[in-house]
Amino acid sequence: MCKSLVFKILRVLSIFLILVLSSCSSQRKVQRFLDKQLEAPQQDSEFIGILMVDAQNGDTLMSLNPSRYFTPASTTKVFTLYAALKELPQRIPAVKYQFRGDTLHVLGTGDPSALHPVLNDRTAIDFIQSPKHVVMHIGTLEDPSWGPGWAWDDFDQSYQVERTSLPLYGNVLRLIRGSESPQVSPEVFRDSVFLEKTGYRRSPERNHFFYEASFRDTTVIPFTIDAGLTKALWEEAAGRPIIPGKTLPEGPWKVLPGIASDTLYREMMAVSDNFLAEQLMLLVSSTLSDSLSFTRARDYILKTHLPKLPSPPRWVDGSGLSRYNLISPESLVYLLMDLYRELPEDRLFALMAQGGQKGTLEDWYQDPDGPYLFGKTGTLSNNHNLCGYLKTKSGKTVVFSFMNNHYLKPTALIKSRMQRILVWVREHY
Repeated sequence: MCKSLVFKILRVLSIFLILVLSSCSSQRKVQRFLDKQLEAPQQDSEFIGILMVDAQNGDTLMSLNPSRYFTPASTTKVFTLYAALKELPQRIPAVKYQFRGDTLHVLGTGDPSALHPVLNDRTAIDFIQSPKHVVMHIGTLEDPSWGPGWAWDDFDQSYQVERTSLPLYGNVLRLIRGSESPQVSPEVFRDSVFLEKTGYRRSPERNHFFYEASFRDTTVIPFTIDAGLTKALWEEAAGRPIIPGKTLPEGPWKVLPGIASDTLYREMMAVSDNFLAEQLMLLVSSTLSDSLSFTRARDYILKTHLPKLPSPPRWVDGSGLSRYNLISPESLVYLLMDLYRELPEDRLFALMAQGGQKGTLEDWYQDPDGPYLFGKTGTLSNNHNLCGYLKTKSGKTVVFSFMNNHYLKPTALIKSRMQRILVWVREHY
């Protein structure tokens, strides 16, 4: 072998060795910084899990309790987003339908977009206005209205909305401040709203709503739903009579395409909308059968798309409202890495909450040059988590999950510590 060729080989090997040693040194530097940040005695009273991975080469930069199970709160929505991206088409299935002569039969898919306060989709409303007769089949939801482990005393809070097969108006009442009395939407509840000081904003048993004279400009209150109310709401919205369906007709159903799926995903992820997350899992179920079941959708996703998922989760709802959920940092990173490999970066990042922008990260990770952190927060009492993608100043992408459970200090201090660590990684990796 000639000397020049040997020299070239040695030079390539030297460069490769330098790069490997440099990468290892960088990883050790990041891990040492994390160890120093979390070595204080006050950390002993809380439970912390962290995993940070280089998106390009899969190298682990930080690791602390990566396979341990945590209460994930709304980071559970990463699982819901993953399920939706795998199974739903580019446009949300608004309803399923069949024509039988001059009669239109409609079957709910769980689409939450119809006249939703933000999404305000009219696809299904407009569709049912023309046929001579409309039969609406409501009883396809196999799950209870609430998920397992949801808090009973949050029944009147805007973040705990009932799940249904044919939602309308986001399944919430809106009170909008007027000059004399509040505006009520939907109007079917106009005579069920009372100026009265009570312990709750709605009666636990029925749709009687209460407000005080000093209420906010807009107050949102979930209503409780049954077949009769569903019929009344859709009749009011469409301006026409609707016949309750008793027996599903035989034969195949067609699907009416609705709102762009990414529009719904962005709203769910940015503001952490629990109702949209729950309904998305029902939508996934609607692609598998004519009945709607979170359990069916979850089991299918885990078996079909995630058979190699590390530390398989205890996944009981779509939103993360339940404290029964248990998920590890490495499971979240696994999903985020899979999505990063499959989706264009600009589309994927646009679906997430963005640092310094609208959503749950609006007041954190701000930068005048634009967002550099894209992810999903998750908060319950004494628990705060964050996972997603971090763009470093060197141009690298870090996939991470940072979970904090069972602390007693103010959540703002937890957020500040997380931001300090993640900003340091951004600047030094």
